[in-house]
Amino acid sequence: MQNRARSRQLSGRRARAALLSGALALLAACSADPTDPCAADDPAIGRLPVDVRVTRLEEPFFRIQKSADALAFVSAHPLFARQFLLRRQYPSDSVLATQLTGLATNEGLRKFAAETRAVFGDFGPEHTQLRGAFQHVKHYFPDFRVPPVYTFISGLSQDVLVNDSVMVLGLDFFAGPKASYRPNVPGYMLRRYERLYLVPQAVLQISNKYLKQRFADRTLLNQMVQLGKAYYFLDQVMPCTPDSLKIGYTQRELAGVAYNERKIWTHFLSNKLLYQTQPFLTQKYVGERPTTPEIGKEAPGRIGAWVGWQIVEAYMRQNPSVTLPQLLAEPDAQKILDGSKYKPR
Repeated sequence: MQNRARSRQLSGRRARAALLSGALALLAACSADPTDPCAADDPAIGRLPVDVRVTRLEEPFFRIQKSADALAFVSAHPLFARQFLLRRQYPSDSVLATQLTGLATNEGLRKFAAETRAVFGDFGPEHTQLRGAFQHVKHYFPDFRVPPVYTFISGLSQDVLVNDSVMVLGLDFFAGPKASYRPNVPGYMLRRYERLYLVPQAVLQISNKYLKQRFADRTLLNQMVQLGKAYYFLDQVMPCTPDSLKIGYTQRELAGVAYNERKIWTHFLSNKLLYQTQPFLTQKYVGERPTTPEIGKEAPGRIGAWVGWQIVEAYMRQNPSVTLPQLLAEPDAQKILDGSKYKPR
């Protein structure tokens, strides 16, 4: 990616996204087919030994019929109970057990759980995709410890939890448009809650472990570059994944921002936005919004994150000796902007 010319990069992105978006085949491992967009991936990475342990908690959870069953469930999965259920915040395990029993025996939730299980099946494609992502992270960060992975149906209480100790995937959030219940978010965000988005959203959060930044720097530029570094991380550890599943833009939006990249960048420069620090203003460009009307009525929200992504990619092309760990460890957003020589055509 670092050695591609800009025009080839944009063209390749659109073609890759159009080819793969919406296809479950992208969840499989990268193939050796020369037409595959991830065929250039280093095959040695795919041979790295990683122990991916996925524990499906849906069935044991919905076998709970009484508090004693819930107490046994909590005891059987102490890490999950501590990290996801926040066991220590309850006055006693019996209080937690009562709440869990109420959820597990709720008929509406049980129906929703059955729908979700039908969508995800044996979780095989996601397991394969997680394995590939973990191998790539291990390649770049040899000290990376693969977290235990749990899948769960929580009644739409939390979508994804990722930290140094565990990864929990709330499958019910990603059950898709035919499910009886959907996350209570606006439509432009809701489209990101489908099966194909699950693993990219979870793996993106791993970048938080390695991203370094200057928290005192509240400029819009700093926020854009930090987000751009996270998406570049996802580029490297999930090279087979189309950009639409990384940032959550539609194909139309991706084509639009690519075509109007110079206009978008000119807006930031002419309005002297890069060094603004007022939260109300900066959030217009990096926060969740359906559109960014300041740029255009069809400009998608979070457009500052997309521009930051382009800046980081330009920086890595201009500096091919910089490694991914070095990039994420660089806290100086101005240095990255200067070193990128970013100037869209």
